Amino acid sequence: MNTILRPVAVALLAVAAAFSAACAMPGRNDAESYSMADFSQVRKFDAHVHANTPDPAFLEQARADGFELLSINVDYPDFPSIARQHAAALALAARDPTRFHWATTFSMKGFGTPGWADRVDAKLARDVAAGALAVKVWKNVGLAERGADGKLIMLDDPGLAPVAEQVRALGVALIDHQGEPRNCWLPLDQMTTDNDREYFSKHPEYYMYLHPEMPRYEELMAVRDRFVAAHSKLRFVGAHLASLEYDVDRIAAFLDRFPDASVDMAARMSQVQYQSVRDREKVRNFFIRYQDRLLYGTDLTYGPDADPAEFRREAHAAWVSDWRYLATGESQHVDMIGADVPGLALPRAVIDKIYYANARRVFARSGR
Repeated sequence: MNTILRPVAVALLAVAAAFSAACAMPGRNDAESYSMADFSQVRKFDAHVHANTPDPAFLEQARADGFELLSINVDYPDFPSIARQHAAALALAARDPTRFHWATTFSMKGFGTPGWADRVDAKLARDVAAGALAVKVWKNVGLAERGADGKLIMLDDPGLAPVAEQVRALGVALIDHQGEPRNCWLPLDQMTTDNDREYFSKHPEYYMYLHPEMPRYEELMAVRDRFVAAHSKLRFVGAHLASLEYDVDRIAAFLDRFPDASVDMAARMSQVQYQSVRDREKVRNFFIRYQDRLLYGTDLTYGPDADPAEFRREAHAAWVSDWRYLATGESQHVDMIGADVPGLALPRAVIDKIYYANARRVFARSGR
């Protein structure tokens, strides 16, 4: 090498080495992870929301923040009727069919009586023909609905098998909310997050710690697993991290046992952050290992009585907070667990799957 150029080359090598070392420092992932500035530019899909009114505020905020939405109809007494949810979904999908998507559901009223399964099958076929990308089964199955014999109807009841087969035949996914977070079976002072304490304080009918006569947590998880095993060809999505939110190892075991199943994160981010504060790398490695099986979702709910401007602010704040945690290395204070939570700074390729590609794949209608 020319003796004049050698000092320049040495200096350049030193700069390159210093740059590589900086990128390798713990917490530094600049070359691979997104920043907050990327939030509005990256395609995103919130795979679990409830747009229960045809008012376009939710859709407008999704458009502003770069989201597609999957609005899930639910047989939930605190929501508008299934018919009104259905009408709202059709109206919003007509406004923006490329951004707004929806999942249908069915009523358990009349379960076990002649013709019930045929009526449900016909309804689901009509809804899928009208654009539904999935079918939702809510936690009333297992925790509220009872048969003619007075016993709770469980997810693995033979009477629900024809519905599962119809969902599979229609080529769409089944989204199941089975049970509740494990906190639901604990005293309030032993729960890990304030949002669970608040919810179950206000909904004692769903607070299983107060109802020892009801199924236990592990019983409901076993029922769900039997259902998934019995319907192995069904595209199954475990809502709310399959109610295994308290332990990423339990979620991993579920995903390992059922390699075609997926889970969404709706309303369980604080549970993940609770674990992340205690072992960030374990949680980060979980997201990376199962990057093809995780769906981003929030459970944001826009009802007929909500203030549009306030809802838009809340939706934007929730989406930005989750992006900060999952996509960047920035820390933020999370009130629900009373802690400062460092971001996971997941690689861009992982974020692209969790936030978009997985939902597009899972909710694609097969054969259509």
